[in-house]
Amino acid sequence: MSLGCYIGITGWVCDDRRGKGLAALVGKIPLERLFVETDGPFLLPRNMRRPHPKDNESAYLGWVVKGISAASGISELEIARATTRNALEFFGMVGK
Repeated sequence: MSLGCYIGITGWVCDDRRGKGLAALVGKIPLERLFVETDGPFLLPRNMRRPHPKDNESAYLGWVVKGISAASGISELEIARATTRNALEFFGMVGK
């Protein structure tokens, strides 16, 4: 964090078997440094019904937000707003 880096969280946080370590840490990431990622086209979030075809895509980011919310206790809306703002600022689409 002291280097000014961002931390991207994928659907791994939604895996109650393999994502326990990440779920335990995600609440410690400052919201202003958080990104939500798809890990597409792989690793569908495990908290969603499996679509057909089974490729991951940006449309499933909401499921990652749900997983972050469940792990951190921060509302889905607050996470969505913060990560959208971070992405817009990072990619120079709005001023800071």
